[in-house]
Amino acid sequence: MNKKDYYETLGVSKDASDAEIKSAFRKLAKQYHPDVSKEKNAEAKFKEIQEAYAVLSDEQKRRQYDQFGHAAFDGAQGAGGFGGFDASGFDFGDIFDSIFGGGFGFGGGNARNTNRPRSGNDRLIRIRLTFEEAIYGCEKDIKLEINDKCDECDGKGGFGEETCSSCHGSGTVTTEQRTMFGTFMSKTTCSKCNGLGKSFKKSCSNCHGNGRVISNKTITVNIPSGVDNGNRLRLSGKGEAGINGGPNGDLYLEFVVEDHDFYERDGDDIYLTVPITITEAVLGCKKEIPTIHGNIKLSIPAGSNNGDKQRIKGKGIDNESSRRKGDMYIILDVRIPKKLSREQKKLFESLEDTDLNDSNIEKFEKFTNKNDR
Repeated sequence: MNKKDYYETLGVSKDASDAEIKSAFRKLAKQYHPDVSKEKNAEAKFKEIQEAYAVLSDEQKRRQYDQFGHAAFDGAQGAGGFGGFDASGFDFGDIFDSIFGGGFGFGGGNARNTNRPRSGNDRLIRIRLTFEEAIYGCEKDIKLEINDKCDECDGKGGFGEETCSSCHGSGTVTTEQRTMFGTFMSKTTCSKCNGLGKSFKKSCSNCHGNGRVISNKTITVNIPSGVDNGNRLRLSGKGEAGINGGPNGDLYLEFVVEDHDFYERDGDDIYLTVPITITEAVLGCKKEIPTIHGNIKLSIPAGSNNGDKQRIKGKGIDNESSRRKGDMYIILDVRIPKKLSREQKKLFESLEDTDLNDSNIEKFEKFTNKNDR
């Protein structure tokens, strides 16, 4: 009987890498697995892709197939009488675990080994910081309520550990299933020990056999200078306790930074709007500027306009993480007086005839005169 080309079955080229072959099989297995697919030919299609993957994922068998095609496996027993590769003994358990999270196998069954060490869950906590705490850095005491390892039983859940006689400590039991394509092996969770691979003569009364307890603790954290709103700090191993001797998860601190009354932040740069009088803008002046590093004297040039910006190099945020120091930008806000005395009005009126030597004014006057024709 003519059989479909294995590469065509998986939808890959003949020079496909191992990773590409595995990826193609994972995608098709999710689509056609009899436990999840509603297509009529799902089971037959699933058997085809299993057989193709069993050959192409094995370096030696793939080499034989590339050289001789299906004839490389002619005469193989247990292939349902069709001839070709015998998939007997090929264990798909690990890859099905990665595809379906250990919840599926050929013909069903849970193949997850719950006896293996597993990392604890990560935790995310939002921390509010003032503007100053964020830019200068600070030390914070963080209160946590977290799943921690039980000290009484050292996280094991009991005392007098015994190896399960049914699974011999593996947590899983391997079973065989005969099909038209041969014998397939699948793993199921050991029912005697519920996948732990062990039991205890005495359960821990402190954690009730769970190996973990809810713990309230306070940890002190050094927050580096320069953190910004939404930044996260990872504290390795400060998350929830691992299972079966696995490592602790991580703790992530996400920062919520309060706004400042005067400073505005853009990355590591600081912006400050400075109000000046119209006299200071026209004549120029020396202005005391409060930077985040202390007060400095800044020269405001004569003839400054509203919205003019001056850069003060290196007076921004000293970011400990990026090792970059930002700049500070001063935005001038020229304040126009709303009430004038009679003498003040005369002074401003006397400026009416002042030649400003401003090209923009001249251009606008020419445009006005032209539009008035």
